[in-house]
Amino acid sequence: MFSESEVQYIRSQPLGRLATVSSDGQPDVVPVGFEFDGRDFYIGSIMMRKTRKFWNVSRGNSKASFVIDDIKSLRPWKVRGLKVTGRVEIVEVDGDGGRDINLRIKPEKHTSWGLNGK
Repeated sequence: MFSESEVQYIRSQPLGRLATVSSDGQPDVVPVGFEFDGRDFYIGSIMMRKTRKFWNVSRGNSKASFVIDDIKSLRPWKVRGLKVTGRVEIVEVDGDGGRDINLRIKPEKHTSWGLNGK
C-alpha cells in the first residue's frame, strides 16, 4: 500500500496526530507516538484505558485519521507528510513490559505530499 519513499518517511518520524470520533460525533485529535509494521500503525499509551482515544474506540466508533507531517525547510517553504484514513481497533500486543493494550490503525486510504518531489 505504501511506496518506498512513504515507508522511509514514516519510519523517520517519531510523532503523529490521531483523530478519533466520540459516540456523539465529537472529533478529538491528539499527538501520539507510534509504531509501524509496514502495513498497520500501532498507538500505545502508559494509561491507555483512561484516554479519550481509547474510550472513543471502545464505545464502537472505529473510524480514524492519522497524520504524520513536518516542515522540511522554511526557506524555501517545504512541507511533507502522509495522511491515513481507516479503521482503528483495540488490540493486545507484546511490549517491553509484557502484554499491553494498543490501538491499531488499519489503513484503507492514504495520501502523501512533499515526498520525493510529490
